[in-house]
Amino acid sequence: MELLGLDEIRDLLGGISKQRATIIVGRKGFPDPLATLKMGRVWDGKAVREWIAEHRPSPAAED
Repeated sequence: MELLGLDEIRDLLGGISKQRATIIVGRKGFPDPLATLKMGRVWDGKAVREWIAEHRPSPAAED
């Protein structure tokens, strides 16, 4: 199982700001975190990657 924190999710979303990533992971429909640790929330990497593939356009698509 791949676990992702907010910084890894930021990277997957193209290096967006921490503030923007926090907004995205708080949206209805974004996968729920598996746990909240002292370092922060952690998500299932597979679920996050699937959400990104479905809901976020690729950088090439934005050009």
